[in-house]
Amino acid sequence: MGGDFAPRVAIEGIALALDESPDINIVGIGHLQKIAHYLEAYDLTEHPRFSLIHAEEVVEMHEPAIMALRGKKKSSISIAAKLMKQGEIDALFTAGHTGAAVAAHTVITRTLPGVERPAITTLLPGQNGHFILADAGANVECKPHNLAQFAVMSETYSRFMFGIDKPRIGLLSVGGEDSKGNDLTKESFKILEKMQINFIGNVEGNTIFENIADVVVCDGFTGNIVLKTAEGLSKATNKWMKDAFSKNAFRMTGAMLAKNAFRDLKGICDAEEFGGAPLLGINGICLIGHGSSTSKSFLNGIKAASEMLCFGANEKITAKIKQLEPLLKSLR
Repeated sequence: MGGDFAPRVAIEGIALALDESPDINIVGIGHLQKIAHYLEAYDLTEHPRFSLIHAEEVVEMHEPAIMALRGKKKSSISIAAKLMKQGEIDALFTAGHTGAAVAAHTVITRTLPGVERPAITTLLPGQNGHFILADAGANVECKPHNLAQFAVMSETYSRFMFGIDKPRIGLLSVGGEDSKGNDLTKESFKILEKMQINFIGNVEGNTIFENIADVVVCDGFTGNIVLKTAEGLSKATNKWMKDAFSKNAFRMTGAMLAKNAFRDLKGICDAEEFGGAPLLGINGICLIGHGSSTSKSFLNGIKAASEMLCFGANEKITAKIKQLEPLLKSLR
């Protein structure tokens, strides 16, 4: 029920996923009366691999995240978290309220053994491929050991996404030296350099898009600002280019000749290709899509969730967190 174009795009994405992935079953959680029309339109009313669970309420985007837990216990996101906790679903894709999804899964589904806080990990385009940013907004305030766990979880996710044996882990700060930054980054640096990961040190905001690191670790407050700034700059650049190419007929002709290049450029920055950002560290698989998710986003989000299950992401994360715990205890 969440997202700017719900519920139509969700139902359309489900229909596409069922056609493309014959080995998965999908459970739709939402208001039955509001989606009945779309179920008929996409021939899902009697599909053998699709079932429905009624959710009377929805956490609206303007409402506080805690509403998912206290004020709207019959919301679709709360019901989804309960189903995951009970083992009735293995994975979830949502394009709804990000804070509500984080709160519901943290409190209801719970985190993996040893994980204190989950982290939203998102893919951002760089000059030579993509890199992972974690945390992208789940935790506004963090402690150094939280960032250490984000690094471990994101390292596993980068192996899944990029197939890299030793992904490069960077700590986002205001300077390359370990003496630069605030108390959080300085203390986090001391932990990260002792961990059994390929830690390359501090990275700065002006170099992360050069793919200097495969994973960039930071607190959720900083990460969300980086994410939203990148999105805003992308929109602004798109407008600047349109304005520049529309100034005269010669430039417009050049733009027409370069339309394939522009299409390729759009593909690099197309978040729909990846579906959503995983909420790593919870006892299940949860991908959070953008509020403007389309049916393509739902399709790719569902497929990515299934692939993460097959990869055994949570089992690998749990094993790595267990290895990290002695080090964290010795430093506390």
